[in-house]
Amino acid sequence: MVVVEGLVPETWTPLRLLDWTTRRFEAAGIDSPRLAAQVLLAHALRCDRVGLYLQFDKPLGGDELDRYRELVRRRLAGEPVAYLVESQEFWSITLAVDPRVLIPRRDSETVVEAVLEEIAERGAPLAVADVGTGSGALALALARELPAARVVATDLSAEALAVASSNAARLGLTDRVELREGDLLGPLAGEQFDVLVANLPYVASGDIDALSAEVRREPRQALDGGPDGLDLVRRLAGGAAGHLTPGGLLALEHGFDQGAAVQGILGGAPGPFAPARTRADLAGQPRVTTARLRQNS
Repeated sequence: MVVVEGLVPETWTPLRLLDWTTRRFEAAGIDSPRLAAQVLLAHALRCDRVGLYLQFDKPLGGDELDRYRELVRRRLAGEPVAYLVESQEFWSITLAVDPRVLIPRRDSETVVEAVLEEIAERGAPLAVADVGTGSGALALALARELPAARVVATDLSAEALAVASSNAARLGLTDRVELREGDLLGPLAGEQFDVLVANLPYVASGDIDALSAEVRREPRQALDGGPDGLDLVRRLAGGAAGHLTPGGLLALEHGFDQGAAVQGILGGAPGPFAPARTRADLAGQPRVTTARLRQNS
């Protein structure tokens, strides 16, 4: 017999424990409560989610329950699941994440999709830059999809670059993904790229305190985009033309309500970029705006 806090001592199996935790998470208003319970229990038992159901009726030991109970406690206190298990899936790769970096989200996969839609030949030798790389999600996903590409990824945070470096090494991509520390386009001085992508902070400063508890656990520097959320986007757009080859592609992630504003920032004639296009994410929300540098720029 083992004790789970708040329950009469009894034998606990993965299936029963998942049911109990799901109810607790639902009552606490936690998103995707069943999935969160599965991910945390798999981590506590040191298996994958499929493994939970291969041993669904196996009684759990005290050490296993203690590990799981601590994860549940921290999740109920507002810690994100990705930080608790120190990993996040993104574009079919597993990235290490921790409180030094923003947690990669499915919305950001729209950037990868947008770039791949615009690339005529994925095996071509392209030069790609990822500005504000964080965990390295965009840079590493694009490096995987574009096998002949050279990728440069920048970030202002040395701590974030340490996480990205670890991810690049684990994925065997250190020979094609170069990491550089510095502010926005600064580390790219004198270079031009065929593709430039960025998922910069785009939350308005005044909106951050209204975000969920778990999002507020993420680095504020990776969230705060200034008064209207677009300060860094403006700065990047102002210098991006000088770092793109003629016809080069710029792809920017932004908030669901910022698409028109980002298109306005990039502008059309007589500016350096051709008319911009905004793509929706999986939820149908405007998420990524792309534009190409005019050939005569």
